[in-house]
Amino acid sequence: MRLLMIEDNKSVSEMMNMFFAKENWQVNFAYDGNEALKLFKEAPDSWDIITLDLNLPGIDGMQVAQEIRRVSKAVPLIMLTARDSESDQVLGLEIGADDYVTKPFSPMTLIARIKALHRRAELGDVKASDIDHDVDQAFDVVTDHFKLNTKTREAYLVDKPIEGLTPKEFDLLRTLAKKPKQVFSREQLLELVWDYQYYGDERTVDAHIKKLRQKIEKVGPQIIQTVWGVGYKFDDSDVIEQ
Repeated sequence: MRLLMIEDNKSVSEMMNMFFAKENWQVNFAYDGNEALKLFKEAPDSWDIITLDLNLPGIDGMQVAQEIRRVSKAVPLIMLTARDSESDQVLGLEIGADDYVTKPFSPMTLIARIKALHRRAELGDVKASDIDHDVDQAFDVVTDHFKLNTKTREAYLVDKPIEGLTPKEFDLLRTLAKKPKQVFSREQLLELVWDYQYYGDERTVDAHIKKLRQKIEKVGPQIIQTVWGVGYKFDDSDVIEQ
């Protein structure tokens, strides 16, 4: 696995480098926003994971995250944030980060998050040779007005493509749509979509649902419903095709 760790604290980088070496991971370090973007853009498709500290000299972490997402919607991105920066965490998730870890953190916690995110990314990665000739017909989730193709990572509402979905937004939509009208709690969605528990921190689900809804509403009626006090469900039964 090849990582890019964007972290201005060299002590943290040196500490994590010892743990990365035990995993036999190849790691490059960047200590400010400008250096990070230069490294990333040299080979944007070569990174398996990026960890990004939001408090950076030069270009700040939010701007770096936005530029990374402008170039690549798919590269897994973990933010490193201060423990009390709730607004930064939510904004970072809305920009397109897949996960966040609060500082100070245990090295093993970050290692576990990286492994879980990488595992999810690998499961969603499909090589061209694995796609059959009828892939455009191979919708594995089909409801009254919605269809989804896991191999091509495409989703359609009333035959219109829902565009710009990040990997996590797609996985979240697929999880809900596979069981229409079933209510999922935030804890269940964290475990099913993120592949590990957030120990009670549910803001990441709400942030991703918000962005997912915005993209759905560009093509049709809202199909992700809030069940107050419980969680969320997929329901397209009231959609009227025009």
